[in-house]
Amino acid sequence: MPIEPTSELREARGSVGQPPESGLARELSALARQLQAEASIEAVLQRIVEAAVTEIDPADYAGISETNGQLCTRAATDQLARDIDRLQYEADDGPCVSSLREQATVRSNDLSAEGRWLRFAPAAAQLGVLSMLSVQLFVEGSNLGALNLYSASRDAFDEHHESTAMLLASHAAIAMKGSQVEHNLRSAIRSRDVIGQAKGILMERFRLSETQAFDMLVIASQRANRKLREVAEKLAATGELEA
Repeated sequence: MPIEPTSELREARGSVGQPPESGLARELSALARQLQAEASIEAVLQRIVEAAVTEIDPADYAGISETNGQLCTRAATDQLARDIDRLQYEADDGPCVSSLREQATVRSNDLSAEGRWLRFAPAAAQLGVLSMLSVQLFVEGSNLGALNLYSASRDAFDEHHESTAMLLASHAAIAMKGSQVEHNLRSAIRSRDVIGQAKGILMERFRLSETQAFDMLVIASQRANRKLREVAEKLAATGELEA
């Protein structure tokens, strides 16, 4: 769910508009150092949801939802968290969905008596989750998903818990955005390399210049109605040029 770019510096806010407590940043600095040592984005996100249930006492479970065309659960502490997330995705309803749409922190103190999310709330309460807190994951210009916390108790979360969740969500958002940037860079490098290989094959086979070889790839791509990278990959792998 993309958001409109803004020139203002965005800062996470709680459900009543308060910023995170400044002291929590110092308390979580050790976690930030640990996250830098993790080898993969999956390990980072898993560490964050585990830290959420450790740092936020009422949280029995935690999960991270990612929005990339459609919602999915990227990390979770328990299967129940995944099941609750799936209920929200299927109903297109719930604190996580509202957090993403409203670009805000969303909290429910009693899902069994909740007047919002009439499709989701009764089903979640039936599974044993009565309180829920969802914090949007974002970096400037990007809406990435939400950190979701679940409790079997009513009135489980307060403003202090929201502050901790917002700081954890910031770590998750930065890690997810960094992973996206790295993936895009790697894809661009791979595309450049395979197109270079394909041009080299055409230059040698037909005694063409680099520009002529590239033009031949472009024409083949247009005639075959396939991406240039795909045409180049097939040529590099099989020696055959599309169309």
